[in-house]
Amino acid sequence: MKKISFLVSLFLFAVAVYAQPSKVLLTQDTKNPLVHVTIDGKFFTNFFFPDTIAKPVLYPIHAPNGTMITRGYPVTPLAGEPTDHPHHLGLWLNFGDVNGLDFWNNSFAIPADKKHLYGNIRMGKILEMKSGTTGFLRYDAYWNDHKENTLLNEETRYYFKALNGYWVIDRVTRLTAKMNVQFKDNKEGMLGLRMAHELQIPAVETKKFKDANGIETIVKAVTDTIANGTYLNSNGIKGDDVWGKKAEWNMMYAKMKNDSISVLILDHPLNEGYPTYWHARGYGLFAANPMGSNVFSKSNPEFKRNLQPGQAIVYRYRIVFAAGKKILDRSSIESLKKEFTQLYLSN
Repeated sequence: MKKISFLVSLFLFAVAVYAQPSKVLLTQDTKNPLVHVTIDGKFFTNFFFPDTIAKPVLYPIHAPNGTMITRGYPVTPLAGEPTDHPHHLGLWLNFGDVNGLDFWNNSFAIPADKKHLYGNIRMGKILEMKSGTTGFLRYDAYWNDHKENTLLNEETRYYFKALNGYWVIDRVTRLTAKMNVQFKDNKEGMLGLRMAHELQIPAVETKKFKDANGIETIVKAVTDTIANGTYLNSNGIKGDDVWGKKAEWNMMYAKMKNDSISVLILDHPLNEGYPTYWHARGYGLFAANPMGSNVFSKSNPEFKRNLQPGQAIVYRYRIVFAAGKKILDRSSIESLKKEFTQLYLSN
């Protein structure tokens, strides 16, 4: 009887230990423009906001098994990875046409005589930061032209958490107009994530892409066997065909080392234009774009969104990172979607 009682106590203790919620710790770097985010002592990501990259980002980002799922270039290039689109860094949010200014494509690679055609997002300050079962970070920023005139005030809230073994980032961003602002139909938007080499879809031909100002970027064909990724969206569409399609969610997945890595982005029903279009390219750009339309298909109406001074628009997104023997299944995705849908109902 004592032995049985001991085993029961041991079992209950093990269950209690296992059930303990994860600890998310946010630590501000005292020397660099960084906030470190860890879950149960393991690195998750950095909030990274130097002025040199034209917008605040989360970079790099790791999956729960420690695998880095973002491309290293241009901050810490990794051997063999592609070096196209230097403005694609980590996880970010901006857009390609705000009052005619391109916020999306701005980077160190833009020539000085073209800089007036681009906008930048200047970090303001960290307004709030908390650790706990959910890590919380709130900051403000300013969408400026090349003369540092502010078009939009940004307030962003990040929520970092672990759910059922997955690592999750929820981003809620409010953009408030400081002047008359127009967002005009453009493929370059809005929540963007640049994936690691393995998560690319294998490509056999070199392609050229131009931004709205005519600057060309070449994406070279994949000549190695590292890239093995693909997309799957909520409507069952796969691969490169997800580009320009509306869907409630989209997932990119691949084999990385010994595990399958799944990266899921969920749109929120309260977002304008839900479900969003996807600016998702096989070379590793994974973006949700509610402000594209006609640019994705000439049969679609042209998108325009005007804000008067003081008016605001809010976007909410969930990004999920999973590592294991199998990719995220639909049942798990629906559970994550249901929980996300019930959050962030107020602005």
